[in-house]
Amino acid sequence: MTIRTAGTARSLLSGVAALALATPFAAQAQNAPEEVIEPAAGNMIIVTATKRETTLQETPVAVSVTTAETLQREQIRDLKDLQTIVPSLRVSQLQSSANTNFIIRGFGNGANNAGIEPSVGVFVDGVYRSRTAAQISDLPNVSRIEVLRGPQSTLFGKNASAGVISLVTDAPSFTPEGSIEASYGNFDAMVLRGYVSGPISDDFAVSIAGGINKRDGYLTDPASGTETNERDRWFVRGQALYDNGDNVSVRIIADYDRIDENCCGVVNVQRSAASAAILGLGGQLNDPNDPFADLVYNNFASTNDIENYGLSAQLDFELGSGLTLTSISAWRNTSGAYDQDVDFTSLDLLQRYQTQKLETYTQELRLSGSAGPVTFLAGLFYFDESITENQNIFKGDRFRNFADLSAGGNGTGSTIQVIEATIGQLYGLGNQYIGQFGSAGLAESGQFLLSNDALSLFGQVDFEITNGLVLTIGGNYTMDDKRVVTDYQSIDVFSNIDLVDAGNRAIFAQGVATTVGNALMLGRPATQAEIQAFATGTSPAGLAGAQAFPTIQAGAQAFANANQNDPNVNPFLVGRALQLFPRFINIPNGVEDGRTSDNDLAYTVRLAYDVNPDLNVYASYATGFKASSFNLGRDSRPLAADLPALRAANPTFNNQMAGSRFAGPENSKVIELGVKGNWDMFSMNLTGFRQDINGFQSNIFTGTGFLLSNAGKQRTWGVELESQANPIDPLTLNFAVTWLDPTYVSFPLSSVGDLSGTRPSGIPEWTIVLGAQWEQDLGNGDLLVLRSTFHHESNVQVIEGLPGFLAGGQAAAIAAAAPFQRQVDDLSASLTYEFTDLDLAVSVWGRNLLNDRYLLSLFDSPGQPGSISGYPNQPRTYGVTVRKNF
Repeated sequence: MTIRTAGTARSLLSGVAALALATPFAAQAQNAPEEVIEPAAGNMIIVTATKRETTLQETPVAVSVTTAETLQREQIRDLKDLQTIVPSLRVSQLQSSANTNFIIRGFGNGANNAGIEPSVGVFVDGVYRSRTAAQISDLPNVSRIEVLRGPQSTLFGKNASAGVISLVTDAPSFTPEGSIEASYGNFDAMVLRGYVSGPISDDFAVSIAGGINKRDGYLTDPASGTETNERDRWFVRGQALYDNGDNVSVRIIADYDRIDENCCGVVNVQRSAASAAILGLGGQLNDPNDPFADLVYNNFASTNDIENYGLSAQLDFELGSGLTLTSISAWRNTSGAYDQDVDFTSLDLLQRYQTQKLETYTQELRLSGSAGPVTFLAGLFYFDESITENQNIFKGDRFRNFADLSAGGNGTGSTIQVIEATIGQLYGLGNQYIGQFGSAGLAESGQFLLSNDALSLFGQVDFEITNGLVLTIGGNYTMDDKRVVTDYQSIDVFSNIDLVDAGNRAIFAQGVATTVGNALMLGRPATQAEIQAFATGTSPAGLAGAQAFPTIQAGAQAFANANQNDPNVNPFLVGRALQLFPRFINIPNGVEDGRTSDNDLAYTVRLAYDVNPDLNVYASYATGFKASSFNLGRDSRPLAADLPALRAANPTFNNQMAGSRFAGPENSKVIELGVKGNWDMFSMNLTGFRQDINGFQSNIFTGTGFLLSNAGKQRTWGVELESQANPIDPLTLNFAVTWLDPTYVSFPLSSVGDLSGTRPSGIPEWTIVLGAQWEQDLGNGDLLVLRSTFHHESNVQVIEGLPGFLAGGQAAAIAAAAPFQRQVDDLSASLTYEFTDLDLAVSVWGRNLLNDRYLLSLFDSPGQPGSISGYPNQPRTYGVTVRKNF
């Protein structure tokens, strides 16, 4: 495809792409004499959080910055590791290698469901990565990572209602340079990365980087004979930079990466009667009393085969008179195949096979400049994405035996056969259902298609009212259109039987038979022939029986209607737990058109004041926006309000269920007060805020699908402090703390009922990061660097509740989740010897040195009522790394 671009940018910021504004500095610096520049520290670090290059001290935005040096010495391999040093960020990898969820200030979503864009936008060199499969691989030569907290929609559009993560890599160098790095650690972990860059001519430079990351899994699976939660990925990335040294620069980046891993292991944390049935059939489960024994059981290994590649171009052009035009164009393609044993036991019960493809095109144009006391920025951002997802779920060879045991049989299928025969007779279908209930084979299958077009028009003006006092006003008008087409079918016979209606028929028939038997004084229920004779007056009861029969029928029907939902009376309701594949209603249909069209104006108003060169303060009010999201999965069901019309249009369809077809827009707003200080030996950034999110798109994993719904309103009060001190020359101390007080102001339609007035789960009140680095000069130019970081999160409940327990009411669903708590105490450390003359560094390092174990998330075990499954965190890792620069 042809990428059309316009505009330019300077060399220094060309790697920043959509996050940077160009100025003439880099083009001029390219030909300037080289000088040794000490790395910026504290609040003097350069950031581009406001799409212009400023120091952290000068940036009136709540932003955390992690430098390249910190990334290397902390052995941060991907974004999942970043949370250990950024207290307001939480990152988790759950269902597959492609699913990494980013949470800022307690909120974020979208990692596990392709129809939902994350609330935390991730940008790599200015290019928006719309899904996590395109974000998590290792990146070469990262210059810094900026984490912007709170809604950032004014400059970043619909993709940043909760925050932004911006990764900035080094642009190609006009001085030959390179590096190679090799690591080896426990679990046979091996990482090899290389980078080389240099000039082709005076105004043209290139670079190429590549890497391999392999590791054995840390969870052993005796049943499949494998180890899961492994690493097996590689990447290659090439760049070309043209800079004419005057007013034009062009940076083109092409990248390709591949993931082929067995992930992600699930442990059982609570057994049930269904567990007993699995064990009775020879299946295996881990011991729920020891979920961190690092044992899982699956009857086949999971597949996560992901291919991700893209091409981007950033051009900047200095127009003169202080004006700069910037264009960033990008095209990306991500495809994946995911196979998983979704009953998470060694018994062959359920299998899911899924493929996914995303194609994304983005285009950003910006014009920036300044005139006197005014600095301005105006631009547009266009987003075009198509998603194709195919899903197939199969029942395994032992599902029928398991269903029989669960229904009270002996596991041979005999009881299931009786149920099949009985229901067939009740509907006058004879033996049609014999052998159909729980038989192995395809249960449901289909395709989901989503297309999304969005256009954002944005602008921001900074006006210096008086010396040091700046008023900022910005706005972003976004138009977002989505269209979904589904072709999904439930093939499972048993799941499409209305067990309430079948039970009603059975209760009615039993009532009539019993009453007639009593009338005839048989001492047993009457047979069908005897009932027929009684109704026609040919039984011993004669005409009186025929006259009484309508009354008997009415009484039996009234009793059936009154008790059809009582599991103590309706014999079939026990089978509801095995109706895992209810009928799917596709869209578009006569009631649902499968389209959304949203628009919103997000804005920022901020007042910042430089008290003196060392102290800045600011106050701001900002709003954020995220468009409607569709549930691309098997749990995508019509809203309850649409069911009556759908049932009227399809009266023969059984088991039509309401669910979570889509969630409406998510709107956020934040009031912030900030103080930034930078002195000789100490720097600090302090932020206090109140953040509201209206319509937060809650996305709950159910084991084989997702429940998507809007929370009414969430409010969070918070305080964030980040500081750095250098009390003596070799010692650097870091201290960061985040205090959060979140509340569901309104959440009447959560997956476990009304949660209004409660505290959201998984959000710690306190998050604390303590860090220290001792950099000892050995006298011969070499350095010995000792670094350690401790990350603490106060105790929280892992999830609010478990929908699988709702049969006992909301209190039961919440109580089922209550025992599962999480507290995080993560200690990492490294010891590095840097050979200055050789430009060589050798590090010994460890992460999670305390081997702190906890559950990342919980869900109802699929097809196993009363059982609970969860994802354990990664255990202690350690190793040695050698890095050579040249």
